[in-house]
Formats: sequence, C-alpha cells, structure tokens
Amino acid sequence: MLRNPHGWYSPVLERHMDLLVYGHAGARVLIFPTRRGRFYEYEKLGLVEALRDKIEQGWLQLICVDSIDAESLYSESIPPAERIQRHIAYEAYILQEVLPFSEKLNPGSFLISHGCSFGAFHAVNIALRHPEQFGKVVAFSGRYNLAVPTSEFRGLFDDYYDENIYYHTPNHFLPNLHDEQLLAKIRQLEFVIVIGSDDPFLESNFQLERDLTHKGIAHEFYVWEGRAHQADAWQKMVDIYL
Repeated sequence: MLRNPHGWYSPVLERHMDLLVYGHAGARVLIFPTRRGRFYEYEKLGLVEALRDKIEQGWLQLICVDSIDAESLYSESIPPAERIQRHIAYEAYILQEVLPFSEKLNPGSFLISHGCSFGAFHAVNIALRHPEQFGKVVAFSGRYNLAVPTSEFRGLFDDYYDENIYYHTPNHFLPNLHDEQLLAKIRQLEFVIVIGSDDPFLESNFQLERDLTHKGIAHEFYVWEGRAHQADAWQKMVDIYL
C-alpha cells in the first residue's frame, strides 16, 4: 500500500500544513481527524488498516488532512468571533489548496467527505456548504451543533453567537435552507450518517436526519448499539460504509 506524506506552506493559513495520502487510485476520501487530531491519526486508530484491501485494490485513495482545531474552534485563548474566522480560513485551505492538490494527484475521481467525531462535523459541514465539490459524505459519531454543551462536551463559543457560527452549524442552517439551487446540489450527494445509541451526540444526529428528510435529501442513517464513539467501532464502520 502506498503511503506518501505531503506538506507545504499554506498561503491561506500562513503556516505549514501536512497531510498523508494512502493508495494509488480509486475514489478520493478526504478525511478529517477528530478534535485536535493530526493527519496521521486515522492510521494510528487502525482505520487505514481496516481499509487496506480497498486501498490496495485501487478502490479508495485516502487524503488525511491535519487540523487546526487548537487554534480555531477549540481554542480558549482567542475570542469566539476569531475562533470561527480561523475555522473559515481552514475551510478555505481545504477548498483552495487540498482539493486542487488531490485532483491533480487523481484527476476526475469521485470525492468523499469523511470523518469521525469532530471530523464528522467537518465532513458534513463542508459538504453541505459546498456540495458541488463532493459526491458523498460518510460521518461517524458526529456533533452538528457546536454552540451548546452536550454531556461532558462544552459549547465552543462561550455563549457568543453570530452569522458565521450560524452558517457553520448544520443543525441550525439546514432546516432554514430554502435556496433551491443549493438544495438541488445537496440532493445529488450520498449521505451516510452513523451514531451510537448511547452517544452524547445522538439527538444532534436525529435532528440532522430529520432535516435531511424534510429537505428531500436522500440519506442512510444508522444507529449502532451502545456508545460507538471509539476506534474499534469506527474500524467496523469503515469496512461497511466506506
């Protein structure tokens, strides 16, 4: 299995960014790490190994990106308005730098947005906002409202709220989305949403599923038994759904 590290200075983020590419062909899978996770996390969690056969057969090519969560949404050292602005810059880095790089690497290939836990938020959020870039979304154990505390997970904006947070909160903007041109593009995507029955983000996932249904967006929605918010469950999920 090919495993190629890449990195460059990002003009958008004004810092060096790394990523890892696994495989030589097939559908590209843009993979976001969990909260504050690194570009090598997917391999460390055993998820690359779980997909080894599909990668070696040339069915999937993984593009594992780094996060900047510690200096954006999970930062506690900058004001909330700056946190969301830094996240917006990260989205621009993905769209303007990572996706063109991956397209040159594997021209014309199908593109899947994917992640686990906080990575699922990134995967769903960017695909809903820029559906023309993607063909499929596969999200495990995601949290789709970052503004409110849930179980042991704090709200990420200290009770601050603005338009930028709204448009980066799928549980908020999707039910109010009435732009038929954008909805038509979203309806062309495949969505696979998976959550554990004891996961703290279960209700957020139920709301996402209801909103997808209400907007006529085809999707698959699965609830696994117990708290499936862990690597051994994700290893089984990727073999089934990716």
